[in-house]
Amino acid sequence: MLMRIMSEETDGTSITLTRDEALVLFDFLARFRFDQELKIIDQAEERALWNVHCLLEKELLEPLKEEYRELVTQARDRLRDQLD
Repeated sequence: MLMRIMSEETDGTSITLTRDEALVLFDFLARFRFDQELKIIDQAEERALWNVHCLLEKELLEPLKEEYRELVTQARDRLRDQLD
């Protein structure tokens, strides 16, 4: 499964998840949607999250930049739901 990461500043980044990673992460996130709690209930969820972290680590340059914290803050601001 190919996951496309798009940003306003670049054309995007792609990472590839295995079908198993995608399914385990889907279930993990679906539980959060209903329970409002991010809780690991199986080591496979932890492994899938580590795998995604490693893939992102290979793709992103921002964590290496001096202004990393500010970049994260700006990204959060862009992603946050806009309330009227």
